[in-house]
Order: sequence, then structure tokens, then C-alpha cells
Amino acid sequence: MNKQHRAAYVAIKEVSQGKHGALTKLLAVVGVSRQAYYKGLKRKETAWEARDRQLKERIQYWFDFHHQGIGAGNLLVNLQHDESITFEVTHKMVRRVMRELGLRCQIRVKKHSRQKANEQYIQDNVLNQNFETDAPNKVWLSDSTELRFGPNGEYKIRLSGVLDLYGRLLLSHHLSITETSAAEIEVFQHAFDRVGDVHPLIHTDRGSAYTSGAFNNFLGRHDVTRSMSRPGTPYDNAPIERWWNEFKLRWMARHPRSKTREELDRLVEEGVEYFNHHNRSAQRNGLTPDEYWNEAA
Repeated sequence: MNKQHRAAYVAIKEVSQGKHGALTKLLAVVGVSRQAYYKGLKRKETAWEARDRQLKERIQYWFDFHHQGIGAGNLLVNLQHDESITFEVTHKMVRRVMRELGLRCQIRVKKHSRQKANEQYIQDNVLNQNFETDAPNKVWLSDSTELRFGPNGEYKIRLSGVLDLYGRLLLSHHLSITETSAAEIEVFQHAFDRVGDVHPLIHTDRGSAYTSGAFNNFLGRHDVTRSMSRPGTPYDNAPIERWWNEFKLRWMARHPRSKTREELDRLVEEGVEYFNHHNRSAQRNGLTPDEYWNEAA
């Protein structure tokens, strides 16, 4: 007997209880004999069925916890860290349960927007799309993205951030009305205040805030190496571009639009907390960015 049949029997029992003749009529409608009905009610759940039920409950929990934004691979990672799961779970099992529950991760659309840049800019691109690093505070990426709030999304604000390439940990973030050199200096000051005396390679795009004298004089005092994307080549700064994409798709889009600046501030803080401290990934050996970063720092 499958789970649907047992659920139907339980429903019949609840509906017919205390009503004369109701059980006979309901069993006739569904075409089940009294013998099969009572046998089904008394049947105990097998060990496999119990594990399957628990697995479905925990997969649904983690899928909802991550706002329907992770697939089978990262669900498996979370289950492997789930103390309530005491049996072995495989990728195949997770995919099966996701199919049965109708769970489907919203897929990030890959962007294709590379353009050939002029030779004069190549030497400035020190990072040169080398997105692998073996320790914290070796490479920092920075960028800003637009967020909207208000009853009809009529207000705009810029969210700036500094991302450590190691573990994709967002070291600092800052909200400002526009992207200015002062805003970018502030977000970098927060990052340096957090980690202390470090001298990373810092990669940004060529926005006016990042090419300003004030911003580069500030970075010069920290003895860092500068790197900048080629014009029209967002892939040169791909990891933080992806971070913003995931943040908007898996966090902002899954919450009601903030009506006030105060609501937006809270939502952004909670989102950064989620991605830094709860977003486990197989690429980080099942760790969150904060765990992975602190393990090496």
C-alpha cells in the first residue's frame, strides 16, 4: 500500500466517524472492501517508508530555508550536515525526492556580454579572470548594484560590497543613494577595519567612483595592487557579478518589496547574513563562506 492509499484511508476514517452508514458509502465510492480498508489502517510503516518520509520532510525544510534557490547538490550538502538525518543520503535519492515533491530550483540565466577591449586596457587587468586563490585576503573584488524600494518600487539605491575571492565571503557592504567615491571608500574602510593590516589585489570595474583620485589615493595608503576590468567586459569581475545575481534572485525576489528605506536596510542585512553564514556549498566542502574563510584565516 502506498502513501496515497494510507492517507485516503485515514481521511475516510475521519470523515465517517460518528456518521451512521457513511463508511459503507465512502468505501463503495472508492471501490475498496472493508477487509482491505481495515487491513490498510492497521498496517505499520516500514523502516524504508519512515526514512523516506523523514527525507522528504528535511528536503522540503532545507529547500524552503534557502528560499527555493538551491538544487540537488547543495540540498545534499545541507542534509549531510543535518543532525536529524542518521542514514546515508545520495545525490540520486535527493533528485528522486525533488521530483516527487515537485521541487525545482530557479536557475540563474547565464549572461553573454563579452566585448573585445582596446590593447591599452589589457595591462590594467592584473587579475585577468584568474578566479582561483588559496587564502583569504589575497584578492578582493568590488562592485555595486541597484536595488529598489517603495510601494511601487519608485525609489532607487546602490548596494556596494567588497567580496573576498576566497570562499566568496562578503566582507563589507554599504547602501547609498548613488555610486560615489565616498561610498566606495566607506565600504572599503569597513573591510579593512574588519580584517586589519592586509594588502590584497583589489579588482573593480572602470566606474567613475573607482577611477577617481580620492578613491585611488585611499587605496594607495593601504599598499594594495590595483586591477580593473576591460571596458565592456563584465566577466572580468564575474564572481561578484554572480554574487549580486544570486542575492537578488534567491533573496530579494523571494521577499515582499520593501516599502521604506528602513525595511530595505533590514532586508539587506538579513540577506548578507544568510549568504555569509547559512549558504553551504559543495565547492566549499559543504561549508558556509564564513566557515570556509575562518578555517583558513
